Amino acid sequence: MQKNLPLTLIFIVVFIDLLGFGILIPILPTFAKNRLGVSESLIGIVIATYSFVQFLFNPVFGSLSDRFGRRKIILITLLINSLGYVIFSVTNSFLLLILSRVVAGIGGSSIGVAQAYISDITTLENRSKGMGLIGVAFGLGFVFGPVIGGVLSKIGYFETGLAAASFSLLAFVCSYFFLPEPEKHLHGGDVYLRRKIIDIAAFKRVLSNESTGFVIALFFFLTFSVANIYGTFALLGEKIYHFSDLQNGLLFGYVGLISAIIQGGLIGRLNKKYSDKQLLLFGFICMTLGLGLLPYGGNTFGLLIIVTLMSLGTGSLQPVLLSLISKVSNKSEQGFTLGVNQSMASLARVLGPLWGGFSFQYLGYDIPFLTGGIFCLFMIIFVKMYYDRFVKINA
Repeated sequence: MQKNLPLTLIFIVVFIDLLGFGILIPILPTFAKNRLGVSESLIGIVIATYSFVQFLFNPVFGSLSDRFGRRKIILITLLINSLGYVIFSVTNSFLLLILSRVVAGIGGSSIGVAQAYISDITTLENRSKGMGLIGVAFGLGFVFGPVIGGVLSKIGYFETGLAAASFSLLAFVCSYFFLPEPEKHLHGGDVYLRRKIIDIAAFKRVLSNESTGFVIALFFFLTFSVANIYGTFALLGEKIYHFSDLQNGLLFGYVGLISAIIQGGLIGRLNKKYSDKQLLLFGFICMTLGLGLLPYGGNTFGLLIIVTLMSLGTGSLQPVLLSLISKVSNKSEQGFTLGVNQSMASLARVLGPLWGGFSFQYLGYDIPFLTGGIFCLFMIIFVKMYYDRFVKINA
């Protein structure tokens, strides 16, 4: 029990923090559209802004955690995250909404640090299961957060924003009093980013490595495919399925529940029975069908079947890809490598919502979902043809 305590603690901290993130997921697009009068394409910009800030700061915090320790960076980002939600609670204009997402984006740039923390405290054999806990935290954050957000939206958006901030503050308190620095953390490793926001040479060094570059590319295109629907999923629910904020919240909660079940209870067993390559192929097949069919569910029951399929895909893909990145990267550089991966994923979350919002408004409500399905189809081919050639596991 004592041996697994740090892993349990980092899971609790990430989960509590992501509850705040999850609260805003189902209500942000409809809040921007109905309360502030923002168009679908501008909603894409709002969501992309959050991810663009994470793109800038993920490798910075990952590198700083390599140098100064994981715990300190986690504490700082939790406080910043809380401030971003407070700003959202008083938002009454498009510019203030953008500011709230900038601040929250800086504070939310610690997932790579949490992944590095898990990498520090797990063995190579147990890393998929450990990384799966981040997915479980995301999944559970998407189970309870959107439901809480949907319920609180009935009271008011001010109260919803404060509730999100309070969860990040609670995570800060838990981290401050209970979260230890990993015993196996390697201080003073090969730190690439010290003062620069973006170090192109360092990015090239990580991405030019065949193994890390290949796996990070898979994660990038998976994230882009899903990010196409970040701002448009709730709008689709309102436009086509006539859902309220609460119903959208319940739907997001269901997606999170399925994902959490896969990443928490099943991924460890599946990883023992099937290879990483097989799980990747299964996941991308589910994503291709799930994303491509989302606009065509016809009714709530049909939509639930489709999002179940999509959730099976995300639930199997994310922990396997994160585990692979840690397996193929240099041990002394895992904080930075995982930070680069999260930064590239954030770039995908910039491009996805921009395309999703634009295509939803100008090309058709189904285009963002079809785009994601097509990209996942290409990833099936990519894995089938090149996985064995590029993926080399470090002992």
